[in-house]
Amino acid sequence: MRVFATAGHVDHGKSTLIKTLTGTNPDRWAEEQERGLTIDLGFAHLETADGRHISFIDVPGHVRYLGNMLAGVGGINGCLFVVDANEGWMPQTEEHLRILHLTGAPGGVVALTKSDLCDADHLELVSLEVIDHVEGTFLQGAAIIPVSATTGAGMTELVDALAALAHSTPASVDRGRPRLFVDRVFAAKGSGTVVTGTLRDGSFAVGDHVVVGPRQREARIRGVQTLGENVERIAPGHRVALNLAGVDHREIRRGDVVVKPNQWFHSNRVDVHLQVLDSLGHRVSRRGAYTVHVGSDEIPARLRVIGPESIGPGESAFVRLHLDRPVPLLPGDHFILRESGRRETVGGGQVLDVDPVRPASRATPDTDWRRVVAERGPITVHDLSLLTGESIAPTVGQWVIDQLRFEAMRDDVAKRIASSGAEGLDVAVFDDIERAMIDSFDGVAIDNGRIRVRGTTDPLLEHPVIGRLRSGNCAPPTPSDIGNADLRRLAKLGVLFERDGEWFHVDALETARSTARELLTTHPDGFTLSQFRDSLGITRKHAVPLATELDARGITRRRDDVRIAGPRL
Repeated sequence: MRVFATAGHVDHGKSTLIKTLTGTNPDRWAEEQERGLTIDLGFAHLETADGRHISFIDVPGHVRYLGNMLAGVGGINGCLFVVDANEGWMPQTEEHLRILHLTGAPGGVVALTKSDLCDADHLELVSLEVIDHVEGTFLQGAAIIPVSATTGAGMTELVDALAALAHSTPASVDRGRPRLFVDRVFAAKGSGTVVTGTLRDGSFAVGDHVVVGPRQREARIRGVQTLGENVERIAPGHRVALNLAGVDHREIRRGDVVVKPNQWFHSNRVDVHLQVLDSLGHRVSRRGAYTVHVGSDEIPARLRVIGPESIGPGESAFVRLHLDRPVPLLPGDHFILRESGRRETVGGGQVLDVDPVRPASRATPDTDWRRVVAERGPITVHDLSLLTGESIAPTVGQWVIDQLRFEAMRDDVAKRIASSGAEGLDVAVFDDIERAMIDSFDGVAIDNGRIRVRGTTDPLLEHPVIGRLRSGNCAPPTPSDIGNADLRRLAKLGVLFERDGEWFHVDALETARSTARELLTTHPDGFTLSQFRDSLGITRKHAVPLATELDARGITRRRDDVRIAGPRL
């Protein structure tokens, strides 16, 4: 499927043309039909002779309803651009062209309506006028076809041109992370809440759990429909109706976005590239009441020009936008900027950074993920994907790191290990990223929670006190020829442990554990300290600290006067 929007000046026959092409009147409201004026978005569908499906979004042409027009042109695959052959190029014709060009519309077909009221010479002059106006825009070189909804003239040629446009337009990108900007919401009898929109970036399926922003309402997809047919799954690039369970239709409005949980970063501050229209009669600065139009949403925003104080007509610059509410955006998304007070279109452009970290005075935004990594430092693959839409292989572990920074971090870790000598370093002194780096190091060894260069040994490990305590097992002698600092080092090395002022070799702990396990086999309701002491053949002096150590490590648990099995027995 391809989704095309109409565009053009009011009363140039857009809705009539759509009705003639599809048999569906896109003017849904009684007021629209009575006045003959499109007020809100309308929808219709055409199947071409070669089996291609085209969905039309019919937009209002009157300047008063430009906000509704902007809600309908986000995420389209092309445009049916309408010009009245009698009236020719008009103000809203020009504004619609500039808006569509700024939103990145990939192509279109121009229909010269009411051609039955003109002679051939006049049609040729209007065609030349159109060619002149669309030069340098996405419509340059587009087919220009005179048509008449009254006589049917040119309709076959128009359908063929639309089919050719659908064939040449690339399919929507599937990023595996669906996003649907809501353009209609209503309560269907017997079904509940239904939202419609043009699906981008991924697929939805019946049963999927979703969130509806910006209020992050949780819901579940109960049904999916496209072209009036129920389907189990729908790919991006389609007009879609979702039946949502768990959320009331009064909690959703046009502009809300349906996404899957944890797949999108919701931005309320973005850096963008803004192209100001040539026709604007003044410079653009932070002064003004602006609205940003993206997808089907219209968001109040504050503006800060990055670099110069202002931007003149026809000029472009980087801009930081502070949005009134968060929106799931990606670099490359197009937007339109309007000034509310003057009710005029200022310009438009592309989103570059959805979560800028540098102050605006030092920002240099672009869409390169490498800049994001360089500015933010180490970032997880998941977070980088949220901010850029890119799936980048990790530099180390789960992190993507700027190459120069990675090399500097790696060198620092290697130097710290090398300078620690035979004693080594406690692995706990390294953060998660550094530990992931260490996993890739050659020539290092980790033993008892300490890391050192392979082949080096701590001379303290040869101290005779270790042998004496090991020989004493659960009744060791009191260490007398070693200082407290060295004893603590041996404890860090995992060789000794201390409890209640008594020092033991770690072998004593395993002996105590085995004894406790045997006692619990014969005394399943628990054993006493006396039984533990007698089984080990030691005095209370050593039995108490050993029993306490077993409790502390979760090997046993004390219950009144007995000890029972712990979770780590």
